[in-house]
Amino acid sequence: METIYYILLAIVSFSLIKSIFFPADRTPIPETSGRVYKAATAAELRAVLASSACVVVDFYADWCPPCRAIAPVFSGLADAHADAVDGGSGGRLAFAKVNVDRVPGVAAYFEVTAMPTFVVFRGGAPAGVAVAGLAARPSVVRDGDGLVTRVRGADKVALEAVVRALAAEVGSAGEVPEPSGVVVAEKE
Repeated sequence: METIYYILLAIVSFSLIKSIFFPADRTPIPETSGRVYKAATAAELRAVLASSACVVVDFYADWCPPCRAIAPVFSGLADAHADAVDGGSGGRLAFAKVNVDRVPGVAAYFEVTAMPTFVVFRGGAPAGVAVAGLAARPSVVRDGDGLVTRVRGADKVALEAVVRALAAEVGSAGEVPEPSGVVVAEKE
């Protein structure tokens, strides 16, 4: 019985020492791309969704290590593909980030339950993109038509494939759906 107390004391001590000397990194994740919009409110996200026909949104949290790991990949994809068709104007393809701790109403509205989650939007609403070769990846969420609607987790391969497919589709499409007014609830 005495051994159990020592084991419990060791576990509690280890947890306490770890939290004191190695706190979780909660500093803001730096954005290295000028082509990623950081939406701090639901209104800002609505504006981004309304200004671009297609948007890839990264729902993240500052305390999330996988979010920190994938952030440079997302920034690189934005640098390579944002507004690829119109040369920076017209908003055919955009990239945005939403901190789920600062804008929790938006995360709940779009049913984001894991960080990071990357959601594809068309015309202001969640939509899918046809991507080949991702069938076996557990991080990929598909709709009833088999289109990829989101990537859950820091799956670099899936995220890159989705963005490349979306950029190719937007670049080759004769007509991309115009943004429509999506209503995003503001949490009071």
